[in-house]
Amino acid sequence: MTDYFSKKYSDPKRWASYWHQIDEVLNFRPRSVLIIGKGDGLVGEYLRLRGIKITTLDIDSAVKPDVVASVAEMPFAENEFDVALCAQVLEHLSYENFVPALKEIKRVVKSGAVVSLPHFGPAVKFLLKIPFFPELKFVIKLPWPVRHRFKGEHYWEIGKRSYPLKRVKNDFGNSGFKIEKNFIVFENPLHRFFVLKK
Repeated sequence: MTDYFSKKYSDPKRWASYWHQIDEVLNFRPRSVLIIGKGDGLVGEYLRLRGIKITTLDIDSAVKPDVVASVAEMPFAENEFDVALCAQVLEHLSYENFVPALKEIKRVVKSGAVVSLPHFGPAVKFLLKIPFFPELKFVIKLPWPVRHRFKGEHYWEIGKRSYPLKRVKNDFGNSGFKIEKNFIVFENPLHRFFVLKK
């Protein structure tokens, strides 16, 4: 089991990803959010403090989610939640289950979802800060299509051989979701975010 409160896990890069999770969820202006993969629970607690009804789901009962179940088969009604947040979860399923899991997420939400996935490979980052002007920053991922090897956690990662970004984006479309936005976190270029609309 992952130690979600270790210094190694909760490093500054992960906190940057947390900020993006919160920001993208709040952009939907939801009243209810399903968090798939509870993790350390910090994002959910923050959203609760904002007055949003939060339901957590995880396959691991040890993290004490509200509901113990798989994303592939969730015990919820259609359109039960305004939005779902699924951060760094779907790579823990074999890729054959990716589209079915997305369809299940789509089934239980009214508006859309925020999904983040690991994006393998080196990144080149550019940052330009001129006084009195907005900061300009962007990330370029360099191709590095090595073969993925399962080491007990991730079954696949974007950018590895057989899992190019184009394939993953196409499969979001095959699930019925529309990608409104996708980006790499500047401070944490191993995390790529997808903002999805029904």
